[in-house]
Amino acid sequence: MTLVPTILKASPEAGVPGGEVTLTCSDFDTSNFRNCKVLFGSTQGRIISASSNRVIVAIPEVASAEDRLAGIKLSTGGVESNQISFKVAEKVAENLHPVANPAFDRDTGNLYTTLSGSRGQKVPVSVWKISPLGEMTAFLSNVMNPTGIAFDREGTMFVSSRHDSTVYKISPFKEAEPFAKNLGIATGIAFDSKGFLYVGDRQGTIHKVSEYGDAKHFASLEPSVSAYHLAFSSDDHLYVTGPTASSYESIMKISPDGEVSRFYTGLGRPQGLAFDKEENLYVVASYQGRRGIVKINPKKEVEFVVSGNALVGLVFDDSGNMLIATGKEIYKIPLAIKGIL
Repeated sequence: MTLVPTILKASPEAGVPGGEVTLTCSDFDTSNFRNCKVLFGSTQGRIISASSNRVIVAIPEVASAEDRLAGIKLSTGGVESNQISFKVAEKVAENLHPVANPAFDRDTGNLYTTLSGSRGQKVPVSVWKISPLGEMTAFLSNVMNPTGIAFDREGTMFVSSRHDSTVYKISPFKEAEPFAKNLGIATGIAFDSKGFLYVGDRQGTIHKVSEYGDAKHFASLEPSVSAYHLAFSSDDHLYVTGPTASSYESIMKISPDGEVSRFYTGLGRPQGLAFDKEENLYVVASYQGRRGIVKINPKKEVEFVVSGNALVGLVFDDSGNMLIATGKEIYKIPLAIKGIL
């Protein structure tokens, strides 16, 4: 009797090439491992481990849009399983060096990300622009070690430099004008609903900056070994991640009055984060030994939603796509999620 394999669940249901997916299944005949395949559409993934009821597979680079959204199925000896939903991220840009979230401009639909470089390195292009059609062009070239990017309510871009402790305001003529100085190792930046800019100095300080560029101390946190990543919820609470040497870290929550508390503890190396309109928080992190993006709902229940290695940040566009930054690329996954813009 020929066994027909059945996939019961894929965890998670989306991922970036190189990430891992765990399939819960039944009747997968692994007696001849050479005959075992996991197919993403028509593209074969590399099986990491397999048994009759559990398969772990690495997500392949998938060339066609059809295969990226086709889902996953098992095959052994020419016998195929059912097909279950899975989405493979599309690469939209490469040869970059993001160290924080990319930034989405809702007025133009363009995405902006950095080529940050190593400390003190002056790169030819500081910030790249990626159009809605995927066209990548140089946007800014005179900020050293650009780190965080954010837009204010009027659509003006601001860029932090971890090299010279400055946040720059970018003019319509693409000129970088110093806006606020002496901000330590300035990394993540974000605006609240009132127009104040918040800057994370990874040495242990969150600065609050007025519309005139005047900075004052807002909150103190444990120093980070890499960067602070900032995101605001709809009620103007600031959420901050900052990787340390620990593998069991916290997302910090700071009230509008500067009161610091722990929002969630139990993530490994949490980095970029963003909210959707349902107040779910998405965070690049390791969770229960798996690397990718987790969703934390308002009840603090955690779900692993995107698999991927070397991820650093994310942002949502206005079409329901999650745009994900690795250390070198930008990927896009259509997840029908509306983010807070």
